[in-house]
Amino acid sequence: MSDNILSRRALLAAATPLILKPELVRGSQRNSAVRLALFGCGGRGTGVAESFVANTTAHVTALGDLYPDALSKGKDALDTAAAKAGKPNIDKKMLFSGKKALDDLLASNDIDAVYIATPPYFHPEHLEKAVASGKHVYCEKPVGVDMAGCKRVMAVGKKVGARQSVVIGFQLRHAPPYIELMKKVQAGAIGQMVCGLSHYYAGAIERPEWPGASPAEKRLRNWIFDKTISGDILVEQNIHLIDVNNWILGAHPLSAQGSHGRKGRRDSGDCSSHFNVNYTYPGDVHITLTSTQFIEGGWDVAMRYFGTEGCAEMKYDSPVEITGRRPWSAPGVGKPVQNQGQAAAAGAFKGAIEDADAEKERRFIESIVNAKPLNEVAQGAESALSAILGRTAAYTGRTVTWDELMQSNEAWSFSL
Repeated sequence: MSDNILSRRALLAAATPLILKPELVRGSQRNSAVRLALFGCGGRGTGVAESFVANTTAHVTALGDLYPDALSKGKDALDTAAAKAGKPNIDKKMLFSGKKALDDLLASNDIDAVYIATPPYFHPEHLEKAVASGKHVYCEKPVGVDMAGCKRVMAVGKKVGARQSVVIGFQLRHAPPYIELMKKVQAGAIGQMVCGLSHYYAGAIERPEWPGASPAEKRLRNWIFDKTISGDILVEQNIHLIDVNNWILGAHPLSAQGSHGRKGRRDSGDCSSHFNVNYTYPGDVHITLTSTQFIEGGWDVAMRYFGTEGCAEMKYDSPVEITGRRPWSAPGVGKPVQNQGQAAAAGAFKGAIEDADAEKERRFIESIVNAKPLNEVAQGAESALSAILGRTAAYTGRTVTWDELMQSNEAWSFSL
């Protein structure tokens, strides 16, 4: 076994708390299996559900989607994953499609938890229904695309049951190299934080034309191109970096200035091709975020933080390190790699964060099995609001404060 693999496993062990095996908590391997439903059978949803099958004790036992063809494609992929893991296929009676799919799915007593991977515009409604059902919930980010949706989600977070786990899909907080770097920075490894830079440089996302579909269906099928349904690229994709900025600083931004544009995009939607946003955090700490979603080649994601005694760098591939008076480098992250755009858009990465999804999924399932519930709704709403703050500043071309944002009840509208 290579030193690289050994050091990576050592880092995983150091970052993961000791948790009792499910069979010791609930009596046997069979009755410890959480019955998980996937609602939203797109690329990201299916990919994460496959990871649940491969990396946790959970069984995916139900699927839901508006469109039967997506449901069928999701079942084929997840039955293949189940066969590899020695787990059962999804029963055809546990497939739910149409506009009532979520209601029918949540009414089933044969489901313990639901993974919501629908377009972001619908997250407030879907999260609210799932929490009200009493089931455990894993909801993709962002929790909302507008102020009305985020405020609705914050109210939902206060209704989460005492024994109910509800987590939001910010997997970067579970990447072992990032966890170790965060501990060191928060312990003073780079001194007093001064400023930072974050960038998410991505290419165009390919989607089919859907000939014969109505205009509304085309918008929904290709929601990643539609700013109302997705929240635009800052809220839908770049929110991961904003969440990490909030995490390392232990606060949300107080204000933002920004710009954006659509030049360079070739799809038929209305999302931006790029954003440039300057956030001001407590303590007069300034973080600049730049992003693209149109470029040819050059895919890259990184965060850098500059302190009075050093610099911390976190890339999606490598390095993850601290330079300055107290140098440190995360072991086992390998060399820089060229992550492929389409795979990366669905969350498949190589390098420092390749274990992040699996670690997040294991923590969710273990919280259920070990009866140690998690409630990440408030954190999810705060990060979504932070992204909306930057988007609002860019759209309006002026400085927008957090307090001003919170006075807004802006609500976006879409219907089939």
